[in-house]
Amino acid sequence: MNVISEVSVENLVVERGGKRVIHGISFSVAAGKITTLLGANGAGKSSTVMAMAGVLPRGGSVRLGSVTLEGFSPDSIRRAGLALVPEGHRVLGQLSVEDNILVAALEGSAAARRQGLEHAYEIFPELAERRRQSASDLSGGQKQMVAMAQAFVAKPRFMIVDELSLGLAPAVVKRLAEALKIAAASGIGVLLIEQFANLALDLADQALVLERGCLVFTGAAVTLRAQPDILHGAYLAS
Repeated sequence: MNVISEVSVENLVVERGGKRVIHGISFSVAAGKITTLLGANGAGKSSTVMAMAGVLPRGGSVRLGSVTLEGFSPDSIRRAGLALVPEGHRVLGQLSVEDNILVAALEGSAAARRQGLEHAYEIFPELAERRRQSASDLSGGQKQMVAMAQAFVAKPRFMIVDELSLGLAPAVVKRLAEALKIAAASGIGVLLIEQFANLALDLADQALVLERGCLVFTGAAVTLRAQPDILHGAYLAS
């Protein structure tokens, strides 16, 4: 497997409902690091990551290493190594926990699928205990674990996690945060959208701040933590 050092976004433009919501932003996400994308509701965070994942049409370019993901479908982007964990704890309720996870690895060999599944269970042993349970019967936190396990089993080089803690109990959020640290330590690059800035900055190496579809900060998370007026201003302006 070729080493891919980053996902790079250049001059990204997104329109929704005939209105431009992302105005030519550029940034990168490094392998083995957690980068957080912060901003007020409506700043354009979800539009940015959905465009990166091929869910929304876009202008500009998204590159996975040297490969430009132009014209790639969401499934093709995932197979190339960029996995999206969307907001909302989405699972296939009619399937078991295990079948939900395996759906994300259908194209691999049986051995690779089993290996990926066991890796997911190592990260989330709670799911191993419920592997035969219907996903529709899970709590919101357990469903989010399934969604993240689906990303892990696909063996991505990079993960996009949209709204990690939304609607979840603190103990569950702690478990999910631990999983992101494991991902980064294994060399996976993570782009995290998180409503709680303090949690995100505790986890992240790098930070981006989006204000009305424009980037107003790109730099080290520790730098942003030391300059809270930047983040405060972005939340007030949006």
